[in-house]
Amino acid sequence: MEEKGSGNMEYNSADDAVPGRTEQILCQPCSSKDKQTVADVFCLTCDEFQCTECSNVHTTHAFLRNHKLVNAKEVKTKPVSFDMRGLDQCDEHHKVLEFFCEDENQLCCSTCAIVDHRKCHSVVEIQKIAGSSASESSKLKVKLQEVNEKAEKIVKHAMSSKEKLDQDVKEVSLTIRRMRDDVMKMFDDLEISVAKDAESFKTETFNKLTRKQSDSEKHVADATKSIETIDNVYQNGTPLQQFILEHRIKKQVDELSSNVDKECQRLETVTVSFDFDDTLKLPPLSIADYVPGQLTLKYFVPEAVKPLIPLDPIVKLTMITSIDLKQTGDDAKEPLYKGLDFLPDGRLIAVDNKNRKCLIYNEKLEKVGSYQLSNMPQSVVAVSEEEVAITSGRYMTIDFLRVSKSNEITLIRTCEVKTKYDSICMKDERNFVVGTYDDTTPVRIVSLSGEEKDFSINFPSKKYPIGTSVCTYIRNSDKVVLTDRNEHTVYIYDIKSNTRVVVKDDQIKEPRGVAVGPSDCILVCSNKTNSIVQISQTGRILSSYKLDMELPYRVCISKDKSLLAVSSNLNGGRKLQLLQVTY
Repeated sequence: MEEKGSGNMEYNSADDAVPGRTEQILCQPCSSKDKQTVADVFCLTCDEFQCTECSNVHTTHAFLRNHKLVNAKEVKTKPVSFDMRGLDQCDEHHKVLEFFCEDENQLCCSTCAIVDHRKCHSVVEIQKIAGSSASESSKLKVKLQEVNEKAEKIVKHAMSSKEKLDQDVKEVSLTIRRMRDDVMKMFDDLEISVAKDAESFKTETFNKLTRKQSDSEKHVADATKSIETIDNVYQNGTPLQQFILEHRIKKQVDELSSNVDKECQRLETVTVSFDFDDTLKLPPLSIADYVPGQLTLKYFVPEAVKPLIPLDPIVKLTMITSIDLKQTGDDAKEPLYKGLDFLPDGRLIAVDNKNRKCLIYNEKLEKVGSYQLSNMPQSVVAVSEEEVAITSGRYMTIDFLRVSKSNEITLIRTCEVKTKYDSICMKDERNFVVGTYDDTTPVRIVSLSGEEKDFSINFPSKKYPIGTSVCTYIRNSDKVVLTDRNEHTVYIYDIKSNTRVVVKDDQIKEPRGVAVGPSDCILVCSNKTNSIVQISQTGRILSSYKLDMELPYRVCISKDKSLLAVSSNLNGGRKLQLLQVTY
């Protein structure tokens, strides 16, 4: 008999007993490693048969000691649970998810809890909190139903647009044919020429609409499948499985909803028409010399589905406060802030390269905390509510510091890397995107544990000297933004399509710091024009804001996109400013 679940179990049921054969229940952890070991105990909390050696983990780790173990021979069968099809398995360790880290909002298996979350303050058993958020599944279901309806709307619109487009193209030919009786040869040539262009447009547009229809049909299928999964789990699954499903599927639902919302905002109605000139020149004239009319090929978004907010809103900046960065106290040199970032609670973190300091500022740009670093810092990024990471360039390390609510800074650990890193930002919860210097790969990925790897994109093999390039990352669209100071250029790399956009404009002179702003626009410091330039992801210059400082150097934006901080690098006149962001 084989039971559905995460492990393997072998035994003879009472109905199938064979004289002389003894019942054997195998250890499930051993079976997953292709080892045949007889189980000695059954853990009611882990819901797993284990041998003596595997069960010893319950005495080794404190948070497992309250698990209840019983003699394996006393347990004939395990209750049949709903088949989660691997959703209740850890992606990394392929073990049952038993714990939930409230600090990092992550599901964990026993290995995750021990290895990756041992420093977290609140790691609890899912069994104890399962069922406490029953309303979450209903919210997910409602959201999926909305996704379903919107995706179906897109499918119907695409089908209707194709029918209308087909009819419009036919009407072009009919219009021309009605005139052909009066101007014979010219309109024969005209029909061939114009119909060819119309058909070409129709073919191109059909392909776009078919892809849009296909994508939205997939969204419908994905939403329907997820709704069925939610219904199935809540009808047949345990509270533990329901809790796991909510957390596993929430990100997928958010991404699906975002994709469908974007498609709804981009619905276009395509028309084709042909209008004759007011004054017709009569034959004999070659169609190449004169076309008595104009083929109009047009997209437009109906008023009913136009987005309320423009896709690329113009960012407006308003000065809040400004301070001069002067040498004071124990400073050995005039401060130079090479790294800036906001903590989630709105406090500003800055790193002073010249004086090897990490500093904290409040909402009034009052210094409320300071820490002496051992290396010269290059850049800083907020990792979580109370943790930041700082690159140190030629020392090839990343320092992790704790920044408490009371503005105390302590060193947590130092991670050694193999490359010289300058700029740093978050890629996701587990990885950074870092800008290199003196290396042929300008941008790399580094995990929180220091594992380094490259993007799957062909960056030009160019070494940037220190201070000539920085980068940032747009998570929602998987794009890397790279500045080239000497070339007065901003590059936007699309990782998915392995393409890039090159942005060169008279408003961008010696680009330095760069940040991701509202609606994922790009905000870049133009050093020589003393301004912050706003660029769309497609490379369009949206606006330019003249700053009340010379040589703007580094820029960052708060998590809620409401505040912007910028520092300058003018010798003898360096500043740090805080600005309000509206759009």
